[in-house]
Amino acid sequence: MGGKRKVARRNIPRLTEKEITDYIVGRFEEVKKSRKVGALVSFQAMNKYMIMSKDQEQLRILGSIVAKYKKGTIKETIEEYERHLKKALAKSPTTKMHYNVILHIFGYFSKYFGQNEREEFLRLLEEFKKDKIAVGEVLAEISPMVYRFNNTYLASQSYFLLYSDIYN
Repeated sequence: MGGKRKVARRNIPRLTEKEITDYIVGRFEEVKKSRKVGALVSFQAMNKYMIMSKDQEQLRILGSIVAKYKKGTIKETIEEYERHLKKALAKSPTTKMHYNVILHIFGYFSKYFGQNEREEFLRLLEEFKKDKIAVGEVLAEISPMVYRFNNTYLASQSYFLLYSDIYN
């Protein structure tokens, strides 16, 4: 983490919430076409934090739908999942929701941090909470940790892909 670091501004256009939603819907269409529970489980796992940033209640419902899939057909499960996914995607994330997601992600690394590194991260998070920095800037600090600690679960999260732009 080490000190204040200026993130070089890139000429990458910021993704809009509509583009983010369209991306997720497109990935879900692939799940629907596959009609395989494994594809649904993977989709849920890869999009957990992105969905959490929009609607925690729907995330819990979606997880429950995936977990109890054997009580119905895959077609029924996908249809029910899609209804709740659309509810979640209809919402826009707030600073508070992003803050919560980042705290969850931080939980993967905090046990490896010393006191100074932990305090530095929490200071960065407070800057975000006060709208002094963008969510993408916080994620730019987290991304190297994903690889440093070889966390393949976090590396596969669409949240990093979709919100890592420094302009978000």
